[in-house]
Amino acid sequence: MFKQVFDRAGNLVIQQRGPDGFSAFIPKKLPPDPPLHYDDQLLELLDKARGALGRLDGAASVLPNPDLFLFMYVRKEAVLSSQIEGTQASLTDLIEYEDMDNYKSKPDDVREVSNYIKAMDYGIERLKTLPLSLRLIREIHDKLLAGTRGGYKSPGSFRTTQNWIGGTGPSDARFVPPPPQEVMNDMGDLELFLQNKDLRMPALIKAGLAHAQFETIHPFLDGNGRVGRLLITLILIHEEVLGKPLLYLSLYFKKYRDEYYERLNAIRRDGDWEGWLKFYLQGVNEISLQALEAARAILSLRETHRTKIMQLGRAAGSAMQLFDLIFKKPMVTVNLVSRELSLSAPAARKAVTNLEQLGILKEISGKQRDRQYLYKQYFDIILSGIDDY
Repeated sequence: MFKQVFDRAGNLVIQQRGPDGFSAFIPKKLPPDPPLHYDDQLLELLDKARGALGRLDGAASVLPNPDLFLFMYVRKEAVLSSQIEGTQASLTDLIEYEDMDNYKSKPDDVREVSNYIKAMDYGIERLKTLPLSLRLIREIHDKLLAGTRGGYKSPGSFRTTQNWIGGTGPSDARFVPPPPQEVMNDMGDLELFLQNKDLRMPALIKAGLAHAQFETIHPFLDGNGRVGRLLITLILIHEEVLGKPLLYLSLYFKKYRDEYYERLNAIRRDGDWEGWLKFYLQGVNEISLQALEAARAILSLRETHRTKIMQLGRAAGSAMQLFDLIFKKPMVTVNLVSRELSLSAPAARKAVTNLEQLGILKEISGKQRDRQYLYKQYFDIILSGIDDY
């Protein structure tokens, strides 16, 4: 347990004495007091992050079909966010199993990633009729854990027992969140912060503070990290900084995992909200620029390949249908193409063969039957920055 030297973010309160004794951290309300100090570095990082995020949001609006870009981008985020929590499923696994009819037959890791997508889509849709609130957060959590290994850990309900991070128990843990009797009060304060319309604060700063506070409270028995990362995107949509869910920081947090945890601990230990915000804003800038580059690369790739397909003449019709499909399902089989496009098996096979001969699809299974084909150039753009597909 760290030794606290500054109580700007909260206080350690003894919960149990003796050999197995421990203290839990009780956070103070947001915004921080004393107020945030916007030094030149923080202001510069905020300006860069705003600019990069604005360019990304603008670029999405000119894509021919931004939802196709989002479809795979969201899946990338789901995989990364789940991997941070120890899930082993890759994006390839997710795509391969998404078309399975029997949800229960999916491997547990894939089901958890699939649930993240459902929870994300649900939260974004609910924002249209429901404010950012504890109710929404609990509903998202319920969707996240439904039918998974964490399904017995009170989906949709705040915890009523003590949890901890690291170690074998609270007495040797790296961090002990507030005790269960404090959770509702702490989350209620966070809700008031999120809904405070009189607060004059940049939305990016608000989202960064809220994420760190949520992670400190750790209100659920499982799924806190995934809900906390999703909360950033929901806040930016709610504050109308983003028109579509384009910013996902899991790649950045995974890449700099040790610093991520240290920055959060520095808030609790030293009250260093500014250090956390600088780290977080650097991530917003970095990830926004990567996503912008990916969007541009996809647009260029799409136009290049559409031009090739149009040269097929009479065969271009079904080939173009398939081309649109592989932006949502970059890994296909002839049977899948036949089913999704309502084509006969010969017509589906011909369309696949045409795209393979044009260098758009690549056979990856090495099988004689039930061959799998991948839109690899597109897949590589989406997966830029990920070591494990």
